[in-house]
Amino acid sequence: MNQDTLDKAVSSLQQERLDAFVVCSPENFAYLAGFVVPSHSILRWRHSMIIVTADGNKHVFTVDMEESTVKQNLPGVEVRSWREFADCSMVVLADYLKELGLENAKLGLELDYLPARDLERLSVELPSAALMDSSEIFSRMRFIKTTREIDLLRRLSRISDKAINDAYQSVGLGSSEMDIAAALTRSIYRQGAQDFKFMIVATGERSQLPNVGPSLRKLEMGDICRVEIFSIVDGYHAGVCRSASVGDPSPEADEIWSILANATRQLVSLIEPGVPTSDVYRKYLKLVEPLDMPPIDFAGHGIGLHLHEHPYLADADPTVLEAGMVMGIEPLIYKTGHGFGLQNKDMVLVTETGCELLSDYTNTKELIRVS
Repeated sequence: MNQDTLDKAVSSLQQERLDAFVVCSPENFAYLAGFVVPSHSILRWRHSMIIVTADGNKHVFTVDMEESTVKQNLPGVEVRSWREFADCSMVVLADYLKELGLENAKLGLELDYLPARDLERLSVELPSAALMDSSEIFSRMRFIKTTREIDLLRRLSRISDKAINDAYQSVGLGSSEMDIAAALTRSIYRQGAQDFKFMIVATGERSQLPNVGPSLRKLEMGDICRVEIFSIVDGYHAGVCRSASVGDPSPEADEIWSILANATRQLVSLIEPGVPTSDVYRKYLKLVEPLDMPPIDFAGHGIGLHLHEHPYLADADPTVLEAGMVMGIEPLIYKTGHGFGLQNKDMVLVTETGCELLSDYTNTKELIRVS
């Protein structure tokens, strides 16, 4: 298990005066356990949970189908399983919590994840327990990354960045978006990623669509291409997006890109400890004002075990930046009025003195060229 994040969980339990966390989401399971249960996020009812008590004890509850995988990854940790096709998972969980002396406890559960049906059944099975929402507690816990997490996100950032560059270099005029996707996934796996999420491959007129995957569309001269991928290791994500031009870009694309690329550089200089995220966003709006095009309502967001985490670089977010936060910053304009969209997304770390660019493989001062 990840001792650094377990220590944070125990400290939070003591601060919140809770007796235990029953950690049920795939993200927070990976946050504490250090690995992803394969079917956890795919089949929502296949519950795997970590029970962490205020005195630092830890126990695992998992579905029988995943018991061997969990035990292999967590040697020495007590594991209790439930039978997917024979048991009610919440009845077995309640019995286990009673066995651990938690039948009258104040328990923190992620109520933004646990299905209402399961919460209702658990409440019936544990009538004397207080079931509290721990969602925000874990969100705050994950704001500041540990040294281990930062090292992993730095590695992942470079994997995603290099993979996009590799993909662009492997295709040319007449290649399809599927060809880009194939090269992209081949590169992330070759570099050691375990998985990926949310791959965007959008070229030509499709580059105006925010979140689309690859199609059979073939690259044409003058196309603008937007490619984004979130590479994954041990449940952690690093999302990077790069834009390219097939051949030389139009004057309009060059002009818009110069403003967005400058906005990226300025964001890196604006992000530092003690600065409210809303202030950074308002200054970003000034940077893209010459475009006279509607920006989206944020310029960046926290990232780690979710694609998007708090805080946001947004007008409505009052969070003050702190050293150890990792964010994705993404100057973008989907609808330029010229039949294409442009986006540059980078991973950055808030340091003690400023900001470190983690996705530093590709030079984004100019649009990447696809020949």
